[in-house]
Amino acid sequence: MDDIPLDQSGQPPLTQSEMWSFFVQELSDEELSKLGVSIFEEQRQRAIAEGDQEEIIAKAFEIGFERSGLGVMPWIEGPLLVCPGSLISKSQGSHRCRFVSINQEWVWQSSMLITESKRPGQGSDKGFRAIALLPVIEGTAVDIVSGRLQSGEHRAQKVVSLEVSDGKLLQVDTRVISNGGHHH
Repeated sequence: MDDIPLDQSGQPPLTQSEMWSFFVQELSDEELSKLGVSIFEEQRQRAIAEGDQEEIIAKAFEIGFERSGLGVMPWIEGPLLVCPGSLISKSQGSHRCRFVSINQEWVWQSSMLITESKRPGQGSDKGFRAIALLPVIEGTAVDIVSGRLQSGEHRAQKVVSLEVSDGKLLQVDTRVISNGGHHH
């Protein structure tokens, strides 16, 4: 027989998750929206306070780029999502690039962005490398878009989709884009 303590009604007490669920169900749409904003801002502030941004950025510039100069896949470092991106230009009309999109928005435009640091490209290539830091928030959609500018046309070549789940980045999809895949 299970030894589950019972409350005065003879029922097992609510779990913490059940109590929060009950509380949230009772909120109006406006209250729920305000609570969501407050929770997001608290997560963002905790990530800022807990992560050593300068150290993480310095390390990311050392390990966050392939030999080709393109950014590697994003990763989680403590409370922060680290997103490398780069543009490698051989000429004015030709470049390769790899950038991160967060919840369908370029990382540098995201309301989740904590900070971004840019540096010139290495070697004789023109362009730049960048590291963006964001808070790790459950359910965040992360797309890594690899593309190329050739003959004046920007083309996405590959998109790798990840999602933050249980504090980890999980790959959920990979798409190779045909020649018609333009991006901005």
